[in-house]
Amino acid sequence: MDSSFKPKPLLNKSELRQIKRSKTRVEGKKVITDDVKKLKSLKVTPELSFQESLDYYKEPIWIEYYIPKESRFAFETKYLFILLVDPKITDDLSDAERKRAAASREIVDVFAYMESHPEAIRLIEDSYHSTISMHETIHHIFKAYKETGATEDLKTACYLTEALLKYEPTIAGLTYFRDYVIYNLNFFIRTLNRLKIEFALEDATVSLLIKRRNELWELEHREEDEDFDLLAALFFEQAFPNRGAGELSSDDMLLFE
Repeated sequence: MDSSFKPKPLLNKSELRQIKRSKTRVEGKKVITDDVKKLKSLKVTPELSFQESLDYYKEPIWIEYYIPKESRFAFETKYLFILLVDPKITDDLSDAERKRAAASREIVDVFAYMESHPEAIRLIEDSYHSTISMHETIHHIFKAYKETGATEDLKTACYLTEALLKYEPTIAGLTYFRDYVIYNLNFFIRTLNRLKIEFALEDATVSLLIKRRNELWELEHREEDEDFDLLAALFFEQAFPNRGAGELSSDDMLLFE
């Protein structure tokens, strides 16, 4: 990798300055901002039909802000709805299994693939030697769901899939299952949404979903959603309060006071 490469922070300097200038805080802490009216006007949830809502991950944002004229703090819970963006499918060999799974409305089942493709066993075992038990558990949970409709362990399958994000990319993944984890994660999120099963993802996973959503907005030049941007900024302040601090100058750091 080029030694000059530097990962892009989730929040750029401008966003960090704005957040610190507003002195935003969340999850039971004060949110002091010049735009209280904006915070009060944010919708608790967007206007989505049940079918439309299946394609979103819902993240609660806890906001407590001060109302000077009333000399009191107001507390509200509002929701950041993040559109799920599926990986694009190409004609590449590494997309073949994901293409089949999408057509069959199934997950990409790495454990089942290994059982039905003996020629791939060695590469898969080498790539997933430390996570094969996770793949096996997901396989059995999804198989039970398909065959019997059992839903009690679907949340576990979702969380195991989320954990697998930390282990990709692998050689087997790049060869047979490109982008399978994000595809499977979106599959389980939609399934849990449809079944109305409550669940919550890790902050790092939510930030990934936001990043993928924002990339789609930029790529397709979609209209800016100010409510989403503000709620996302509040989420990042809650989840990663010091992220990007290394990018700031000494003058910028004054905004943290």
